[in-house]
Amino acid sequence: MSWLSLTFRTESIHVDLVSDRLLALGALSVDVHDAGEGTEQEQPLFGEPGTPPMKVWEQAEITALLEENCDIDAIMQAVVDVAELAVQPPYNLTQVKERDWVRLTQSQFEPIQVSQRLWVVPSWHELPDPAAINLRLDPGLAFGTGSHPTTRLCLAWLDANLQTGEKVLDYGCGSGILAIAALKLGAHGVIGIDIDPNAITASLANAQINDCDPDRLQFSTEFSLSNDGEAEAGRPPITVVVANILANPLIVLAPILTHALQPGGRIALSGILEAQADEVLQAYEPWFSMQISASEQGWVLLTGKKRAVCLA
Repeated sequence: MSWLSLTFRTESIHVDLVSDRLLALGALSVDVHDAGEGTEQEQPLFGEPGTPPMKVWEQAEITALLEENCDIDAIMQAVVDVAELAVQPPYNLTQVKERDWVRLTQSQFEPIQVSQRLWVVPSWHELPDPAAINLRLDPGLAFGTGSHPTTRLCLAWLDANLQTGEKVLDYGCGSGILAIAALKLGAHGVIGIDIDPNAITASLANAQINDCDPDRLQFSTEFSLSNDGEAEAGRPPITVVVANILANPLIVLAPILTHALQPGGRIALSGILEAQADEVLQAYEPWFSMQISASEQGWVLLTGKKRAVCLA
């Protein structure tokens, strides 16, 4: 079995109408992307909290997946009609053949060696080093497979710095990779927090794959504290906070993450571009002696130790 992939360009004001009409005409999927992708005209839409997002690119490229026997002429005429175009836009048509999509997806993820003793291994893959500390992961809806530099920076820091028996908070846990790593590296207990319920679902699934003790590793969308570093319900004080998010959220979260950590505790922050490092450092400077401890491909890892007395 095969399908047809229909691609053409349109202005942003027509994207919603054209996409809806394509789906109404039987399109199996409709993908909208930047017509200028890979050129000087490319318009990145991703941003951070506090940055007003663009609705769509000024010039969008639409790709629709269609049944092989569909009437392309009728579909393109429908595009002209719904967008009230003077002329039919040029289009490209390609055939999409049946493939083993599961195998293709899995082939994109290979084991990643973080250090001499720490590996990130897809759940379906054989262990390259059975004697190592292996983090078994299923790539899912949540961020964190070990392939991104920010995740590797955090993993390497945990591997080199985490001490046996510590209590760890992973804020913005995503797939749970850092929380699971902390537990396997000797943490007494770990709390993973993420506002996205899909992340919690992925984290719990990955924790089960890794045979993690649910009494020592917990995930939640909510987290509350009483005194510095001392969680409610009599939990042990938190000695390490790790957060791999983005620069703006990390700045906003500075008081919360500070409050979560006991004096003398350590913090590791990632998801920060080199150009953003100074701003994040300043946000945490009243409470921490912060520094850039590592970098990779333009991303940096900031680490610090919480002071006994705030400077602010």
